[in-house]
Amino acid sequence: MDSAVNDQSLINEDIKAGHIIVVDDEAANLKLVERVLEVGHYNRVSLIEDPTTVVEAYKQSGADLFLIDLNMPVMDGFELIEALMALEDEFLPPILVLTAQQAQEYRQRALDLGARDFITKPFVVNELLARVRNQLEIRQAQSLLRDQNKRLEEIVQERTRELLDAHKQLHESRLQVVRRLGRAAEYRDNETGLHIIRMSYISVILGRAAGMSEEDLDLLLNASPMHDIGKIGVPDHILLKPGKFEPEEWEIMKTHAKIGADILSGDDSPMMNMAREIALTHHEKWDGSGYPSGLIGEAIPLVGRISALADVFDALTSERPYKKAWTVDDAVALIKEGAGAHFDPGLVALFMENLDSIVEIKEKYVEPE
Repeated sequence: MDSAVNDQSLINEDIKAGHIIVVDDEAANLKLVERVLEVGHYNRVSLIEDPTTVVEAYKQSGADLFLIDLNMPVMDGFELIEALMALEDEFLPPILVLTAQQAQEYRQRALDLGARDFITKPFVVNELLARVRNQLEIRQAQSLLRDQNKRLEEIVQERTRELLDAHKQLHESRLQVVRRLGRAAEYRDNETGLHIIRMSYISVILGRAAGMSEEDLDLLLNASPMHDIGKIGVPDHILLKPGKFEPEEWEIMKTHAKIGADILSGDDSPMMNMAREIALTHHEKWDGSGYPSGLIGEAIPLVGRISALADVFDALTSERPYKKAWTVDDAVALIKEGAGAHFDPGLVALFMENLDSIVEIKEKYVEPE
């Protein structure tokens, strides 16, 4: 617990030093955003009125986050996003679109071009600061991962005999990345960390019953908490909506699987590969009716099928602001009903065989009153 608190304090201190580039052709809008960021103690802020100068400014001074308006003369926000993406910079900072445009097609086009988040004017100060913080936390985690990879390369070149120790250090660093990204996802979805703890341990029970090796089970334990990291990229008015989604809202909600895979891309370690695979496939269904790819049966990776079952069971039996917790019996009945449709029927059978152990996990990590 103390380590987690120290990690969070370190994040809160470090992200304040992030360099934020704000692009808007209206000087008044730039000053407003600057004042809001000052409230959040973000002091490295560059204000740019001419979007045609942004790419060069980024090349000269770098950045950790872009806040970009869409409706600008000469070069609009879409064209600016395309220009930044054309740099093919594998470590391009996240782009948060800040605009008065309300239409769904603007939002979707911005996200398709590469924007990570979208907020409309007039904005709520605390919401903007929360979104800025989330994006900078992701940026920091990715920076840590990149720095650790470079460090490993140097160690391998200079001291081969210390490779094993370096591997352990890298593994610990990746676990820190997982914890930090997990906290960011939990913040967005109003969940406690106990959901991902329960879900990951239930996944390990199912994975062991399915014959996975102890090495892969360790990877599963640490990778499965990342299953919903893509929710960071879903707008609050959709993610936190208490009622049923409209069709266009549901389409946006479904993008979190692909967003999560994108966030976890760029590293070929076994744990990050598994985390990316889980994020991308934990909403696929055995009968092919899932998303984002409509995979059928065993075309869905085993870890995706396992995570789906563990996630649904814990979600059903957990209380949320918008629903009461289901009983274990009711949740089990739904899972049985979904065997061969939503869930891998073989895994459902293993789930039933290990139900006592699964319920023990639920009771051990019960939500606080």
